[in-house]
Amino acid sequence: MSTVVDLKKPIMPKATAVWLIDNTMLTFEQIGQFTDLHAIEVQALADGDIGRGIVGRSPIEEGLLTQKEVDKAQEDTTYFMKAQASKLPPIKTRSKGPKYTPVAKRGDKPDAIAYIVKTHPEISDAQICKLVGTTKPTIEAIRERTHANIANIKPRNPVDLGICTYKELEAASDKGLKAQGKDPVEERRKKEEAEKAKREEQQKQDEQGSEDQSTGSGFDFSNFMNS
Repeated sequence: MSTVVDLKKPIMPKATAVWLIDNTMLTFEQIGQFTDLHAIEVQALADGDIGRGIVGRSPIEEGLLTQKEVDKAQEDTTYFMKAQASKLPPIKTRSKGPKYTPVAKRGDKPDAIAYIVKTHPEISDAQICKLVGTTKPTIEAIRERTHANIANIKPRNPVDLGICTYKELEAASDKGLKAQGKDPVEERRKKEEAEKAKREEQQKQDEQGSEDQSTGSGFDFSNFMNS
């Protein structure tokens, strides 16, 4: 069974975000609100951390925005653009069934599952199935390391792989944390602080290693001096 989608949002949100990043001075929050992407995901697109090779898609040519609306948002960073009905015909999407994953990305599913299992233990198997489009036996096999291809599976962020969006991953994490009686905002803050401390510690170790190497590499002239 399929349903008709009202096209007041970009058909290709990431491609639209790329165009807005390249052609406007809008903030990540403004672009995220319009494309229904998380601001962090928009920033990752701008930095080239994800979505490399995506060709920008103009929402103006698509009929979702007018140049006047874009100009208004650029002049006022607190203003969020309002989309109008697209000129394109409505599309049909499946209303039920497992999440569809393009053939080219299906081989990345085990890596995505491994990443979620490792870094987001609060996300339930049912939520992983929805995020990745997989089955519980596959998740269990990866968790228990009994998967037939376990030797080649490497944890990789499903957002970077294009399997799900940052917003979807964050929503699944929040749902799992709430089920455990934890505050998602507080837990995210603790995680960010821990990661920051880890990066700073690693940086100190790297700097110390460079200093030790520099000190130890001095040439000893003592053997060439008269006793």
